[in-house]
Amino acid sequence: MTTAGYSEVSRSFSNGSMTNRQGFSSRIGFILAAAGSAVGLGNIWGFPTQVANHGGGAFILVYILVLLLLAIPALYAEMSIGFQQRANPVKAMKASCQRIPLFGLFAGYSNIVGAILMLSFYSIIAGWMFAHSFGSLFTALGWETLAGFVTQSGITRNLLFAALVIMLTALIILGGVQQGIERWSKRLMPLLLLLLVGLIIYILQLPGAYDGLTKFLKPDFAALSDPQLVLAAMGQAFFSLSIGVGGMLVYGSYLKQGENLGKLSLSIAGLDTLIAFLAGMLVIPALFVAQTYGYTIMSNGELVGRSELIFDVLPKLFNNLGTTGTLIGFSFFTLLAIASLTSTIASTEVPVSYLTENHQYSRQFSTLLVTLVVSLICATIVFNFELLFRAVIGLLTHYMLPLMGLVYFIVTGWLRPQPTNAEAGLAGKLLKVHLRFICPALMLLVFYQVAF
Repeated sequence: MTTAGYSEVSRSFSNGSMTNRQGFSSRIGFILAAAGSAVGLGNIWGFPTQVANHGGGAFILVYILVLLLLAIPALYAEMSIGFQQRANPVKAMKASCQRIPLFGLFAGYSNIVGAILMLSFYSIIAGWMFAHSFGSLFTALGWETLAGFVTQSGITRNLLFAALVIMLTALIILGGVQQGIERWSKRLMPLLLLLLVGLIIYILQLPGAYDGLTKFLKPDFAALSDPQLVLAAMGQAFFSLSIGVGGMLVYGSYLKQGENLGKLSLSIAGLDTLIAFLAGMLVIPALFVAQTYGYTIMSNGELVGRSELIFDVLPKLFNNLGTTGTLIGFSFFTLLAIASLTSTIASTEVPVSYLTENHQYSRQFSTLLVTLVVSLICATIVFNFELLFRAVIGLLTHYMLPLMGLVYFIVTGWLRPQPTNAEAGLAGKLLKVHLRFICPALMLLVFYQVAF
């Protein structure tokens, strides 16, 4: 390294040759990009509803505990593989599994497949958020026909907005690590926080919001006796940090040598959890405001389906709030759209980094190729929605992600050639034991929960 701080270029050694790889230019740029990858609909929507359905503040306490015991170590494990090998998932996993190279290759290519599958269905969901954001804008402009088109599910609508998400993601990826991923993360993440805080301030002033805030924060310790609460918290904490598709591994490979991965993992998890907590202070009070307007939000003591709440109940609430409500609706769905987009960026970088490093394609050609493949799979899902949509989501979230989390623990705990600087001293030895024994056991519990 010839400059202080982060270098424009980091060196990667593979098969005896050296290639130049871009890197993040600043620590805050890396943290915002990694947190952006983690922050998604799981934070903005999944976390609040899990809290409301599992004992309020009691769930939050358990969530923080399992975050420390499982999710942050998993984040550390994934990042450390890329950090040490300075390579994409295929190269990094193969190099980390020198004693079992075929296992490493299988794990690496699983990351590529998982990232593409994630993009294929997540682009559709992200498209819905953009569509409803446009719907609020069209309503404000009096374009009711267009508003009706973009807010009603259909093949044409779904294809158009999924294509919009894929295109926006590709444009960011084309800029590279610093001018694309880092630059836009520094813009999108502060905007997300600004929208989130602004919406909270407004919603908390409406009738019924206090009841929702109480539901979200007040602990029901009786719920702690339900084993499903612990398992739900473990699953939510793991998936909330976007672990298992290689995005964090690739981002870790773009860090400069000498960084403390332990501290960075805590910073990313802290920002991710803060956004999830703030989202709960917005979403649950907003739902209870909707309840004061006569809308049904609970069934058998739990919130009704997430899609019904987000695409039916809340839009009706926003419409009842008049012109201000239209602005609130636009801001809310824009918030969700930004959260979705920051997640697709990291997933796209996974196969793009593989093509540029393993096949020496240009970033432009690699991005185009990934975009075409994702578009084809995405279109196939849209045209066969009832058959494929939930099946693809189930395959990825129920099986591939938890299994890849287990693989990361096995690699970092048992197969990796050398430890990182975070594993020195007594604390490092304890971390090693945790990664080898405790984390795999907890990960198997998560896999059992989501798979069975």
